Amino acid sequence: MELSVDRLTKQYGSKIAVDCVSTVLKPGVYGLLGENGAGKTTFMRMLCAILESTSGEVFLDGREIVSMGAEYRDILGYLPQESGYYPNYTAKEFLLYMAALKGIPGDVAQKRVQELLEVVGLSDVAGKKMKTFSGGMKQRVGIAQALLNYPKLLILDEPTAGLDPKERVRFRNLISDYAGDRIVLLSTHIVSDIEAIADEVLVMKRGKVLTQGTVSELTKKAAGKVWELTVSPAEAKIWQEKAAVANLRHEGEQVVLRILSDDKPTEEAVSCEAGLEDLYLYSMREYLR
Repeated sequence: MELSVDRLTKQYGSKIAVDCVSTVLKPGVYGLLGENGAGKTTFMRMLCAILESTSGEVFLDGREIVSMGAEYRDILGYLPQESGYYPNYTAKEFLLYMAALKGIPGDVAQKRVQELLEVVGLSDVAGKKMKTFSGGMKQRVGIAQALLNYPKLLILDEPTAGLDPKERVRFRNLISDYAGDRIVLLSTHIVSDIEAIADEVLVMKRGKVLTQGTVSELTKKAAGKVWELTVSPAEAKIWQEKAAVANLRHEGEQVVLRILSDDKPTEEAVSCEAGLEDLYLYSMREYLR
């Protein structure tokens, strides 16, 4: 299976939300990183054929997805950033309703819903109304609905939003196990979630895909651009104004700065090993000043 994106563009008046994006996704887990307004949600909605592109096309195994209609929807699972819920439905009722909308036969749906409630850790509250659920519990119901039809293409927009650390680990393990010969694309602001499970990462900025590659390939791009510098609190404030400071921590009366820079910022700075978050922040470094 192959999802091919060809010069995909979405424009609203004079604003270009997605700018001529081309990429190829094959079975595996893809992480999508980018600041708010980078175009991630717009891009994902076009991949789901929910939003019409201004120009460009998306092909699944050589077939244009919009023309595939119901056939495409049958293999698609989607978790939007803001899911709608029926507050007076129980978790089980909601999932059975969504299964019916997806055309899953009743007996198959009953078994699948029970299975997924267990997978997302909600089987003990399956009969409770969703208006009593926390944000994280609702998010887990949303993840379950995206998996109802065993989708070959799974698109998840901020799936870990509202999940506590334990739930995030559960989710990461679920996605890693599920991917196999399927395509999974997920966006998140939590770099560690993507770093843990993504086979490849796409970094978006201002509607464009800046870079794409494996975690190791991308972190190599940040090699030699990450520095640590120990300074006084007064000096730390000055450095924050003139450099891209990714992190700072206090050690006694001193402050240790993690600075992103193409060149050694000062003779006292020490080169550090780069991680995925460093690459991401390096690409967004103008926002750190």
